[in-house]
Amino acid sequence: MRVSLFFLLLFPLIELAVLIKVGSIIGVGLTLLLLIASAFLGAAVMRVAGLATIWRARERLARGELPEQEMLEGLLIAVGGGLLMLPGFISDVIGLLCLLPITRRLLLGGVKKRMREQEERRRAFAGDPNAQARGPQGPNVIEGEFERRDNDRLR
Repeated sequence: MRVSLFFLLLFPLIELAVLIKVGSIIGVGLTLLLLIASAFLGAAVMRVAGLATIWRARERLARGELPEQEMLEGLLIAVGGGLLMLPGFISDVIGLLCLLPITRRLLLGGVKKRMREQEERRRAFAGDPNAQARGPQGPNVIEGEFERRDNDRLR
């Protein structure tokens, strides 16, 4: 938690340092032109890729399936487009990684794997017998009846 907060606070400073360095190498005008072009590119790609993802999600819903892949891809497309619209070259590179289909699927694979691991960890510590590992006969259930006797003493 502290590392991510530290990185979040440090990121704008790193982004500014990269902008200054690139501006000193290629010039201020070209640097500004690149930043404006990346913002327009981010908006255009986000619109096209977002519409394609929405159509795929609608098709899956029409077939009666849950479009979880399309929902996660839509989230990454929105994040990638937003990062491209931010001024800075590091955020542009991360945004492009989120928008390219190959890297987007790799990122989603890692996210899904982590989500499954967290779900397994949560189930391991939950008291729900249905969530625990099942044997060949099903969950370990002991059936029986009980009678509460301490209520008679209170009266």
